[in-house]
Order: sequence, then C-alpha cells, then structure tokens
Amino acid sequence: MKQMVEECVSSHLQDAAEMKLVLVPSVNSEKEPPTMALPPSHPSRLKYVSLGVLVLQTTTLVLTMRYSRTLKEDGPRYLASSAVVSAEMLKILTCFLLVFVENNYSLRAMNLLLKEEIVNKPVETMKLAVPAGIYTLQNNLLYVALSNLDAATYQVTYQLKILTTALFSVSMLGKKLGLYQWLSLLLLMAGVTLVQWPSESAGEQKVLTAGSQMVGVMAVLMACVSSGFAGVYFEKILKETKQSVWVRNIQLGLFSFVLGFLGMMVYDGRSVRQSGMFQGYSAITCTVVVLQAVGGLVIAVVIKYADNILKGFATSASIMVSTLISYFLLNDFKPTGVFFMGAVLVMAATFIYSYEGKPASSTIKV
Repeated sequence: MKQMVEECVSSHLQDAAEMKLVLVPSVNSEKEPPTMALPPSHPSRLKYVSLGVLVLQTTTLVLTMRYSRTLKEDGPRYLASSAVVSAEMLKILTCFLLVFVENNYSLRAMNLLLKEEIVNKPVETMKLAVPAGIYTLQNNLLYVALSNLDAATYQVTYQLKILTTALFSVSMLGKKLGLYQWLSLLLLMAGVTLVQWPSESAGEQKVLTAGSQMVGVMAVLMACVSSGFAGVYFEKILKETKQSVWVRNIQLGLFSFVLGFLGMMVYDGRSVRQSGMFQGYSAITCTVVVLQAVGGLVIAVVIKYADNILKGFATSASIMVSTLISYFLLNDFKPTGVFFMGAVLVMAATFIYSYEGKPASSTIKV
C-alpha cells in the first residue's frame, strides 16, 4: 500500500525491478533443499553492499552532474539535451544486452521475444509514450536544476518527489496513507521550506544569483511533479501486464530517445548543426552519461537486497555526503543553521515514511 518511497531514487526502474524480483524466489524456493540456504551473514553483507551502491550511485551522479555544469572550460559546454539522448542510447543498449543474457545468449530467442512484446503489441507499447516523454522532460530539468543550485540544496529539495508520488498514488491508484505517512509528508514540506529559506549572510558568500537559484528551484519542483506522476503511471502499467523489466525499459528508452532527440533538435538544433551533437564532451561528461544510463539499472538489481529502512538511510547518507563534498571540494555551498534544521527534518521524514511503508509493500506485491 505504501511503497512510494521505492520510486524516489529511480522511480520507474525500481518499481519494475521489485515486481519482477519478488516473483522469482517464489518459484524456486520450493525446489531448493534446506542445505542450499545461505548463511545468515551473507544476506546481511549483501544489505550493506546494497547500501553502499545506493549511496555511491545517488551521490556520484548528483556531484558529477553539478561539477560538469559549473566547470570552466575553454571550448563550448556540452549540451544537456545531448547528454540526455546519449544516456538513453546507452540505456537501450544495456537493456538489449540484459535481454540477450536472459534468453541464454540466443539472438533468435531475443528477436522473437522483442517482436512478440513490442511489434505485435502496439497498444501496450504506445502506453509507454506518456511516461517516456515525462521522464525525458524530467532528465532535462535535472540538468537545469544542477546548473543553478548547489548539490546539497538540490539533494534535499528533490526529496519532495516523495510527496508528489504519494499524492499521485492516492489519486490515481486509490492508495491510502496512514497517520505517520501524512506526518512525514508535513515534515518533508517543512524541511524543504527551511532549506530554501534565505539567510542574511547569503549575499556575501553566494556565487549564484537570486534569479538563477529561483530557476533551479522551479526546475527541481517541476522535476518532482513529473517524477511522481510518471512513476505512478508506470507502476499502474506494470501491474496490468507481466513482462520483463528490461523489455519494458527498452520500450521506454526507445520513446525517450526519439522524444529527447526531437527536443534536442528543436532547442539546440543550431549548436548541433554547427559543432555536432557531442560538442564539449569530456571524461566527466561521459561519466555523467554513464551514471545516468546505468545507475537506475544497477539500483534495480541491488534493490532486491535492500529494504525500505535501508533506502531511507541511503537517502540520508547521500544528502550528508553531498553536503560535505559541496562544502569542502566544490566550494559552492555554505551551510547555515536553518539549512541544517531543514535537512534533519527531510531525513527524519524519509525514515518515517520508509519505515511505515515496509509492511504494506510486501502485501501489495503478493
């Protein structure tokens, strides 16, 4: 009933992965003898590995994206729209590879599967056009946000997607939230408000202008709304069909690639024709593209071993790490007492919402 937090780190991929991964153990568990069970320490170790991967992926993507958008370079800066398209291309290729592995490395079996699920089911495929368009918009908004906000402020503010996901789940899926969930959402809004609260000393220390920060905040808010709607819409589609998570992501990626390419040509067409699609690309740009493309797929795998409490802790740890690196390395952030209070409220809200969502999520999947 209350699994919305699972959509926040990587909304559509996490939901898809969990629905797929939950079904696998139920098939094999009856066939495996008791002697095949893993020692108690092994699952515990996997949980901590999952925590590390979640924190590393979330933090690294935000910080590298922020660094790449503020790095002073001699030539032209890379186009955010181009990076989104490149990430979709890489994501599609990765999903093709995973489908190939799932079909025992048989090209014939993979082609038959893709033809059956994509070509022969045009109505089901077209349903993915809506979330694909919204996710493409969201990915472009994140580049705009991190071009105008420091990583710490972005990380905390972006947790509002928990609120939007919850509201869309209530309105679109008919889910019900308990008292603690509504309390956590109130804490979340209060925390984000404090984080955005202007400080008296900000004028001397701040590199960003008030106008650019407003643009960044609006971009994050729009990304939160789009993330919440697209995640819930994608969840609704997944629950209506039984299909491989990687096939679904191929469908999603194809639409995202087409829509992203069209958007790139509309808004950055002149720059692309003059200097090419990959203008301004560097090692850090390629790192951002790879992290954005495969990050969600990695989470979709490790999420099998991580519960909601762990994910809440990963979110909090990522916020703290981003804050420290923004302050000590990027030198674009000066924490204040108000920011600290807001960040604590956001982390507390994440824990409360995650904890209460744990029992309900297992009930829904069964």
